[in-house]
Amino acid sequence: MSAKTVNNKAWWLVLPVFVMVAFNALIPLMTVVNYSVQETFGDNIFSWSGVRWFQQVLQSDRFHGALGRQLLFSGLVLLIEIPLGLFVALNMPKKGFWVSVCLVLMSLPLLIPWNVVGSMWNIMALPDIGLLGKAVNSLGITYNYTRQPFAAWCTLILMDVWHWTSLVTLLCYAGLVSIPDAYYQAAKIDGAGSWAIFRYIQLPKLRHVMTIAVLLRFMDSFMIYTEPQVMTGGGPGSSTTFLSIDLVKSAIGEFDLGPAAALSIIYFLIILAISWLFYTLMMRNEEA
Repeated sequence: MSAKTVNNKAWWLVLPVFVMVAFNALIPLMTVVNYSVQETFGDNIFSWSGVRWFQQVLQSDRFHGALGRQLLFSGLVLLIEIPLGLFVALNMPKKGFWVSVCLVLMSLPLLIPWNVVGSMWNIMALPDIGLLGKAVNSLGITYNYTRQPFAAWCTLILMDVWHWTSLVTLLCYAGLVSIPDAYYQAAKIDGAGSWAIFRYIQLPKLRHVMTIAVLLRFMDSFMIYTEPQVMTGGGPGSSTTFLSIDLVKSAIGEFDLGPAAALSIIYFLIILAISWLFYTLMMRNEEA
C-alpha cells in the first residue's frame, strides 16, 4: 500500500489568524509586564521596582479577601448549576416536537448580553419596585440586596444560575442523545431500573461532557465581572468585590497601575494553573 500523503498547505490559510491573535495578545501582555515591575510617575518616566508590587499584592488582605470571595462564588455556582443542569437534561424529551421547543427555551438566557442580564436583575431585585424584591418582602422576609451582603450574594448566585445553567443543560443533553440505543435496550433486557441506567450507562458516558461543563463554568464564573459590577458594584461594602472588580478598581478607579498590573498577572497565572489542572484531569479521563 502506498503511504498516505499529508497536505499541510491548509496551515498557510490559518497562519495569518494565528499571527494576528498572537500580535494582539503579546503587546498588551508586555505592557502589563512592564508596569508590574516598574513604577511610573507619569510623563513616561519609569523607575525599576522589581517584584515589589507582587509582594504588596500577595501580602495584602484586600487580595486575599477578593480571592476568597471569587473561589466561594465559583464553588457555589458549580454546586448548584452542574447537578441542576444535568437534572434538567435528563428530563428533557428526546424525540418529538417538544425537543425543539425545549432547546430554544434553554438557549434564550445564553443569548442575552451580560450587561443586560445585570441590568435586568438589578431592576427586578429592587426591594421597593422590583418583582423579585417585592415578592420576597411580601413574605415577611427583609430583603434588600443593596444593604444586606447575604441578600446580595443570594441574588448574584440566583442570577448566575438563571443565566448559565442552560449551558450545562445543553452540553449534558448533547451527551445524552449521543448514547446509542443499544445500551438502553441491553439494560431493559437485564431489568435495570432508572437509577441503574443513570449510574452505569448515562453517568459514565457523560463523564467527558461533564468535565468540559465544569471547566467552562468554573473558568467563566472565576472571571465574572460585568454582571456583579452592573448589579452591585462590588457592594454592599466589599462583600461582592471579586478579583475582577478589584482589579478594575485598582487600575481605573485608583489609577494604581503598578499593583494593578501585578494583580492582573497573578490573576492570569491562577487561571492558567486551574486550566492546566482541568486539562490534566480531562486527559486522564480520555485515557481511562
